[in-house]
Amino acid sequence: MPATSREPVQEFFSIGEVCALTELKPHVLRYWEGQFRFLSPAKNRSGNRVYQRREVELIQLVKQLLYTEKYTIEGAKRRLDELRKEGELRPAARQALEVATWQGIESELRQILRVLATPVASSD
Repeated sequence: MPATSREPVQEFFSIGEVCALTELKPHVLRYWEGQFRFLSPAKNRSGNRVYQRREVELIQLVKQLLYTEKYTIEGAKRRLDELRKEGELRPAARQALEVATWQGIESELRQILRVLATPVASSD
């Protein structure tokens, strides 16, 4: 019998999880926190950063603007302000995360295809 309930969506992430998801280094995330006012993760009782899902989406959008679209920090800030004023910030952030997810899946599939295409040496 198939399950009728979905797995819960993770809403909070440690800095290590965010780094794994975004392929960014912790020092980059900490730097961006000082540059982009909307990146201000809460801290738990131990003092560790706790990122919300929406912040992960925004981080991926910032990464896209800086690394893919080649904006400067100031240019990215202006673009994010434009998106916010247009009411398009959340949709753009979600789309950036989706694109990154699909790119990761595509990369993993290409790696699998390379492994499958590699001839296996026979041990006669």
